[in-house]
Amino acid sequence: MASKREQGVEYIKTLKIGERISVRGLAYDLEISEGTAYQAIKTAEDRGLVSTIERVGTVRIDQMLPAQMETLNYHALIQIINGVVLGGDAGLNKVLHRFLIGAMTGDRMVPYITKDSLLIVGNREEIQRLALENGAAVLITGGLGASPAIIELANQKALPVLMTPFDTYTVASLINRALADQAIKHKIATVADIYIPLAQTQYLYSRQTVADYKRLNRNTNHSRFPVITQRQQLVGVVTSKDILDHGGQTTIDKVMTATPATVNETTSLASVSHMMVYDGYELIPVVDNRMHLLGIISRQDVMATLDSHQEPLQLHDTFYDQVVSNLKETIGGVYQLVVTPQMINQLGTISLGVLSELVVNTCQRLLLTKLKRPSTIDQVDLHYLRLIQLDTELTITPVIMESGRHSAKLDVNVQQGGGLVAKAIIVCQLLEGHRGK
Repeated sequence: MASKREQGVEYIKTLKIGERISVRGLAYDLEISEGTAYQAIKTAEDRGLVSTIERVGTVRIDQMLPAQMETLNYHALIQIINGVVLGGDAGLNKVLHRFLIGAMTGDRMVPYITKDSLLIVGNREEIQRLALENGAAVLITGGLGASPAIIELANQKALPVLMTPFDTYTVASLINRALADQAIKHKIATVADIYIPLAQTQYLYSRQTVADYKRLNRNTNHSRFPVITQRQQLVGVVTSKDILDHGGQTTIDKVMTATPATVNETTSLASVSHMMVYDGYELIPVVDNRMHLLGIISRQDVMATLDSHQEPLQLHDTFYDQVVSNLKETIGGVYQLVVTPQMINQLGTISLGVLSELVVNTCQRLLLTKLKRPSTIDQVDLHYLRLIQLDTELTITPVIMESGRHSAKLDVNVQQGGGLVAKAIIVCQLLEGHRGK
């Protein structure tokens, strides 16, 4: 008999695409605890059955096959947004690179419409026509249709016109997540890219001796080796410090460090770098999910690879890319931008999430420039003091308050026309590996 969690997942599968799901509602419907309902929803999310969207909640979505996400074309998009093709079928194989929300008048929107982009809009036929005439596909929200004239134009241009039952914010969040997932998967270097495979790895068996360690040390000039069983399962790591004061006949399992730190093939190099910097590792074993040794990864290789990846590969123009690309650095580490339609919420003011991303990005840029160190974010304390309108010119000034070997704290002022509109304190972890030009 299936567990209550699996029963919850099966129930979620029966829900209509686009239906919202809550922990309390699922628990009530199935007469299970809210803890079990939460686990069922998280399992369904891991399996691509639901998507959790900020300010919207958890929504039942059409399950995506991994192969379909190699490139995000309009065929794949239809499943993500539970869409229907109204016209322009010949263009469904085109790849989606960026999208725009049609929240302005037509004359103001023209500069933002680019070829091969997607315009998200409601039942505004003049804006739909404008998009198609400028080479952009159209996504109509709220379950609304398109006129015969728009469908005919879409067919002529071979540009898809799609319809979705979701509202604008929900569908934009779904598309942005899909674009971001793709970009991240392509950009992030992982252990699988650079680790030394088992055939080229020097290791010791647990029943070998300290004398065997010394012999291997002399032949390789390495001081740290993985220790494995006859079945190649990792059981420890042995270093030069471990063998001090032990005779040559002492077996390795008596002196090794058991249950050492390990990584797998999908671990990001940024995470490995963090482990190596904080714990002083020069070498970490690479294992599979059964703890079989696959190889090793060295600190030298990790840092060299991170150096070569400092300029990210821009494969997709995601929503995040569109937002931060507006930041222009001026003299003295001051950044300026104009608030664009992509940045605003339903009230016509800048989204708090967008403002956070802008502030964080300026801090990371400043640390890279001043300290020559890439960074990750530990804490963001942002105060949104005044509403920031569309087309507002902003100045963002991050200042390093304190920095150490592993972390930095920054104070950030966001100003409009000389007046303070937002303020933030950002705490970052500093990573190794960057070499300033």
